[in-house]
Amino acid sequence: MELTVYLAGQIHDNWREEIKDRAKLKNLPLKFVGPQTDHDKSDNIGEQILGEQPGSYYKDDAASAINNFRTQVLLQKSDVVIALFGEKYKQWNTAMDASAAITMNKPTIIVRPPSLIHPLKELSNKANVTVETVDQALDVLNYIFE
Repeated sequence: MELTVYLAGQIHDNWREEIKDRAKLKNLPLKFVGPQTDHDKSDNIGEQILGEQPGSYYKDDAASAINNFRTQVLLQKSDVVIALFGEKYKQWNTAMDASAAITMNKPTIIVRPPSLIHPLKELSNKANVTVETVDQALDVLNYIFE
């Protein structure tokens, strides 16, 4: 059995590659998907598909519609969602993806540092599991296969 895991979280560093490497070391049968990690492509996809927009609002709206469509399809096809929250970047996309996953009744693991316990308390309460590290999230998934 292989699980498809949607990796929700910021796109500004290589945490997704690190989790894939760690999962491979643990011999976990996982396939990973996630948001578009090419920031420029994500921001410009609306105009790439629909053509030049009349202003920045419309450009953002067009890109958001296509990015939301992509996210919805990949979330629906996923077996599990890991939502990584960190201290460095704004986390509204992570919160949106985690909320969407929970609404879709997808098993959801939130990864967040202790400093974000209070700001994420409601979301953590709705998720299936909340942990502090990516390794703990992988251990939760590993438990499925034991």
